[in-house]
Amino acid sequence: MKLHTVLGGGLLLVALGGHANPAEPLQAREMALAAQLRCVVCQNQTVAESHAPMAADMRREIRAQMEQGRSDAEVVAFFEQRYGAFVRYNPPWKPSTWLLWGGPFVVVIAGLLLLRRTLRRRQTPPSTLSAAQRQQVQTWLHQSDGKEQP
Repeated sequence: MKLHTVLGGGLLLVALGGHANPAEPLQAREMALAAQLRCVVCQNQTVAESHAPMAADMRREIRAQMEQGRSDAEVVAFFEQRYGAFVRYNPPWKPSTWLLWGGPFVVVIAGLLLLRRTLRRRQTPPSTLSAAQRQQVQTWLHQSDGKEQP
């Protein structure tokens, strides 16, 4: 009886484990594509991460286009045509996006230069008095010595 149970359980495991879900590669591809697209509602999340209804609609559209046999590039182009280049989570490197890619570096460099300039100004030694200025200070000091202080 034990042998029948073990054999039956083993056959059941083989039968269940042997059938790969045909949707798994498509689902993995769908999620990879959804990770490349920005949720147009959330804007700081990918379509894969977002729980917004619009993101769910976009994931369904990705799946539908994949089932129609469209390539990844065609699916991305579809969303770009509909929502603009903003829908790409990582925009492509082209002249119209150079400021987007280089802007943060320019801001950091400008900030470092401003910090350097500010620190250098703080370190300048106090200027020395000229002979005429020293004489003027001495005159003021002698004048104030003769007056009574309250």
